[in-house]
Amino acid sequence: MNASDKPALLSHEGRVVLLALLAGLPGSAAALWMLWSGDFSAKVQWTLSVLISGAWLGFAFAVRERVVFPLQTLANLLGALREGDFSVRGRSPRPDDALGEVMREVNTLGSTLREQRLGAMEATTLLRTVMREIAVAIFAFDENQRLRLVNRAGERLLAGPAERLLGQTAGELHLEVCLDGPAVTTLQTVFPGGPGRWGVRRTRIREHGLPLELVVISDLTQALSEQELHAWQRLVRVLGHELNNSLTPIKSIAGSLESIVARQPLPDDWRDDMRRGLSVIMSRSDSLSRFIGAYARLAKLPRPQLQPLSVADCVGRAVSFETRLPVQVESGPNFTIQGDPDQLEQVLINLLRNAADASLATQGRVTVGWQRDTMLEVWVKDEGPGLSSTANLFVPFFTTKPGGSGIGLVLSRQIAEGHGGALSLENRLDGAGCVARLRLPL
Repeated sequence: MNASDKPALLSHEGRVVLLALLAGLPGSAAALWMLWSGDFSAKVQWTLSVLISGAWLGFAFAVRERVVFPLQTLANLLGALREGDFSVRGRSPRPDDALGEVMREVNTLGSTLREQRLGAMEATTLLRTVMREIAVAIFAFDENQRLRLVNRAGERLLAGPAERLLGQTAGELHLEVCLDGPAVTTLQTVFPGGPGRWGVRRTRIREHGLPLELVVISDLTQALSEQELHAWQRLVRVLGHELNNSLTPIKSIAGSLESIVARQPLPDDWRDDMRRGLSVIMSRSDSLSRFIGAYARLAKLPRPQLQPLSVADCVGRAVSFETRLPVQVESGPNFTIQGDPDQLEQVLINLLRNAADASLATQGRVTVGWQRDTMLEVWVKDEGPGLSSTANLFVPFFTTKPGGSGIGLVLSRQIAEGHGGALSLENRLDGAGCVARLRLPL
């Protein structure tokens, strides 16, 4: 059957009128039957018939108006809300009836939407102001790599107004490396706004259901220059301190030996003095040589060579190198990660050696174990005296152990960060001693 053959359905208004007519039909029909079957004159019969029929139809259409008019009012109110006009309000003569409750809810909805729109407008204004004033260049490209959004810093970076830049492709703007490269990277390049070192971050967002590539480019030149300056200053202080520690006694002893040799005649014990002085000079020279070697080892740490690595085997090999006291192993789940076995074993050996040094002083124990949550965590606990201060633990060449090089923890942290993890050392909360935590990504 075609759609045109289907019976036409009554509208809501038609159904209301039909129900009103059906409601008055029994009474009106009974009145008309009694009127026309009784002993009345024709004039009275026709007059009352017209009055009964008119009242019947009038009340039916009055019911229709009372039902349809509030619905039309609600439709107008909702249409105004849909168009964004939240100032329109509905009234009801009786706020305690059903229609009054509906009007009150519509008015409340209008107030809520008005507050939300004001909040959204304020947030949008704040976001636009921040984007306009921030010193970080922000670009948004559509799926065809055409520029759809740029802020003021981006205009300065590309040396052009937004009106000319919008709509151009990433290739035309020489920004294709920002879209095709890693999501987070550092570039040394020249933009139309000038050369420098740039930090690039890229993420995907959606606007009106369409994907956009959001690219944020920040100038790292000044920050990196300041960090390099601070690093050089720290390095010069450390080198100067260590060189002075070795050269000052060498200079003093060399001067004393020179004065002894210059005496005429030579004293009887000049050979012993020369031997002791040269021994001190040799000792300080060896110390300086070890320091330079330790610095070279720290500065030339190679990139980790990742390969499948069993956590249990790695911990077991590291524990086998500590022979001064037994190490208790609390085994965790046996699984495999991607890591450099040589570097990670060196980290564990350093942590176990430090824990053993601390525990030997108090006749304590060393415990090592691992667990898995969002990352792998290998912990090493000792029962030593603990740490009086953690401020300088990872400062290169800082050590509290006699004869220590001061690079063990620094080197271990560099290895952990090179694997995308972290290394921390803190005092234990469940007793005396320290706990070192090596966290690595799964």
